[in-house]
Amino acid sequence: MKKLLAMSALILVLVLAACGGSSEEGNNGETEGQDSNEQTEENSSSEGNSEDAEKGEIVIGQTSWSSTAPPTQIAKSILEEVGYEVEVTLLDQPVIWESMANEEIHFFMDAWLPYTEEALWSDYKDELQKVSTSYEEVPLGWVVPEYVDAETIGDLEGRGEEFDGEILTIGEGAGIVELSKSVMNDENYNLDGFELKPSSEAAMLGVVDQKIKNEEPFVFTGWRPHSVFAKHDLKFLEDTEGHFQYDNVYVLSYQGIQDQPQYSEAYDILSNWEISVDELESMIQKAENEDASYEDLAQQWIEDNRDTVDEWINN
Repeated sequence: MKKLLAMSALILVLVLAACGGSSEEGNNGETEGQDSNEQTEENSSSEGNSEDAEKGEIVIGQTSWSSTAPPTQIAKSILEEVGYEVEVTLLDQPVIWESMANEEIHFFMDAWLPYTEEALWSDYKDELQKVSTSYEEVPLGWVVPEYVDAETIGDLEGRGEEFDGEILTIGEGAGIVELSKSVMNDENYNLDGFELKPSSEAAMLGVVDQKIKNEEPFVFTGWRPHSVFAKHDLKFLEDTEGHFQYDNVYVLSYQGIQDQPQYSEAYDILSNWEISVDELESMIQKAENEDASYEDLAQQWIEDNRDTVDEWINN
């Protein structure tokens, strides 16, 4: 009897040990499976984070000119759509070019070449590149109301007092200001009695509105695209000495950005960029007259041109 009880106890111990081992193996197997799954998830998450990290933050330089805001906001929205973080930085134009050369700014959407910004391009052509052409053959120069009796810059000779001795223009450093200085210094134009009056674009346009309201003669620097040409009856004065010539407008970036993995997709998209002068002037008018934001106008432009934008993205 004692032997039978001893054998039964031994069998029970062996069974329990076997069950415990099986349970431990099961638990270990489950733990190993969990560890494997967790490792897979971590690897997947790491890969996802790596893909996100491949897209660097984009900084787009923007001037205070009304022609710069619409293309800048459209580009910002498109690049955000494909996963970039985009910052728009408002700066004077020469600072934007210098910052691009230093790779602190990645794109500028409103460079007027080869004439208006020839001096800047000469300084930075080895560091910068043209990414795409926004639009072509756009006029700029000295502008007067239609009621002014003058057709050329030469017609202003001896009339400084009549025009309050002023040529209204935008801030120092802009290409159109530098070209205007060359006009003022041109010996073939006798512009004694006139002086350039730089200010902000908004301040200049405020004077334009006031003088036209009073039907006063005046001269200011103008360019298209700009809503002022839709708002008032204006004309460009012919520049018989050829200082002002029709430009193309380009998107610029620094050399080699297309070879940087974190920015190459942005470069590829913007290398397809183009827009018409009429579209830009329509956006500027809506912003000024209907109090629409350029962010909303950019989204509307993208919706209206969805197929084209998709081609740029998927090219």
